[in-house]
Amino acid sequence: MAKSNPDKKKPEKQAPQKSGIAGFLTPAEMHTLGRLVLHSRYVVEGNLTGAHRSPLRGASSEFADHKAYAIGDDLKHIDWKVLGRTDRYFVKRFEDETNLRVYIALDRSHSMGYGSNGTTKYDFACHLAAALGYVVTKAKDSIGLFLYSDKVDVKMEARNTFQHLNNMLCKVQEFPPDSTTNVAEALHQIAGGVHKRALIVVISDLLDNEEDITRALAHFRKQHHDVIVFQVLDPMELDLTYKYGCQFEDMETGEIIAADPRGMQRDYERVFGAFLDSYREACARMAIDYRLCRTDQSVETFVRAFLEERKRLSK
Repeated sequence: MAKSNPDKKKPEKQAPQKSGIAGFLTPAEMHTLGRLVLHSRYVVEGNLTGAHRSPLRGASSEFADHKAYAIGDDLKHIDWKVLGRTDRYFVKRFEDETNLRVYIALDRSHSMGYGSNGTTKYDFACHLAAALGYVVTKAKDSIGLFLYSDKVDVKMEARNTFQHLNNMLCKVQEFPPDSTTNVAEALHQIAGGVHKRALIVVISDLLDNEEDITRALAHFRKQHHDVIVFQVLDPMELDLTYKYGCQFEDMETGEIIAADPRGMQRDYERVFGAFLDSYREACARMAIDYRLCRTDQSVETFVRAFLEERKRLSK
């Protein structure tokens, strides 16, 4: 019979993996993020009274424009100063304020599972989605989710409770990167599923046909959505700073190519730079807010700087 070894250390128990909001954000991060606000640059349509402009006319405190008085209009809205200047009756109209509905379109295709520094693109993207979701919910706005690869895998409507955000992030944890990429097709599906004006946040490496993806982004703008694109990339994808010959494997097709990165680095940077520029230029033409995200940067620092800049541009 085998004897036990008293000197042998018992294996340490691993702490259970945290789920939901706690699985992505620390208390310190939540404290910092809770003081930020995601502003929409355009009019939106929501469900609750909030701090964002709506295309609908209502009785908020912010003046919008005048219209000629007609029988049945409320007399208290007549602009008596205009009457005194023009001897004509005009009624004041006000902008109805609304809460913001934000939908995060998160790419879970296999290429998002790549990471050269211990953090995969999907890790960074999920952390970014959690940070934005926390900011939105803390501001009493609504957050929703589309999780996609070559098609939409998960759809969660926009709600404005922390329980909903927690459920949303739990759902994200259930779906690791898997499947091939068809970003354009998935984005067209999402555009067809959001019927009221909203803010759409696309988080993806965008490693697919840029012309097709650009047309899909144009689909959002055609429906008057405010759009933010976060292109998440690993530092090695940007710089190709490998020191030795390598075999590169396509994470979605399994194809393997042997190459010397040092010999092709200059050409790679030129071609890949043109690829990134095509997205920057297309987004600029369509008034889409585009940002390149490196996975070696702090999510909290990136989000804070982005939201502060967007606040200035939204005024």
